[in-house]
Amino acid sequence: MLGSKYAEHTPLYRQSEIYSRQGVELSRSLLSGWVDACCRLLSPLEEALQDYVLTDGKLHADDTPVQVLLPGNKKTKTGRLWTYVLDDRNAGSAVAPAVWFAYSPDRKGIHPQTHLAGFSGVLQADAYAGFNELYRDGRITEAACWAHARRKIYDVHARTPSALTDEALKRIGELYAVEAEIRGMPAEQRLAERQQKAKPQL
Repeated sequence: MLGSKYAEHTPLYRQSEIYSRQGVELSRSLLSGWVDACCRLLSPLEEALQDYVLTDGKLHADDTPVQVLLPGNKKTKTGRLWTYVLDDRNAGSAVAPAVWFAYSPDRKGIHPQTHLAGFSGVLQADAYAGFNELYRDGRITEAACWAHARRKIYDVHARTPSALTDEALKRIGELYAVEAEIRGMPAEQRLAERQQKAKPQL
């Protein structure tokens, strides 16, 4: 039932109808109660996942809009799904990757600030202003994201190509090539390779 709801996006009323056609009467309210009970049972797992993801000291963060239908409303509202990723396999880490998702009803900066209140280390994210407060006290170090920067440059280049945007895209491509070459190397070796090969592109 949870797999149908969340992985296959089958709402509970449709699941109730499917079961009914098979001779099993499960009301939408009963299914809703089961979803609630499962969420409560899984809550300790979600908390453990959050703790695991936030304790490594290196994190990727992003958010995406999600349409939410609140009880009593006929119109959807845009909430946010915040994604916090622990995955340092590119750096040769043996730490198992994991993702922690957190929902908020809007995109205010207070949400990532609350989510990451206990985190310290390196945060790789886009240039969303809501993250800026996290960097003020030095507890969290910003690692800007080249993919987000490239996307903005590409958008400008697609509208009004110029020698400047073309050169910027080529240089970012060179940075990507360096990263592909050093993937999995120890941190000290990656730093040395970046200083030699990537720094001239900047």
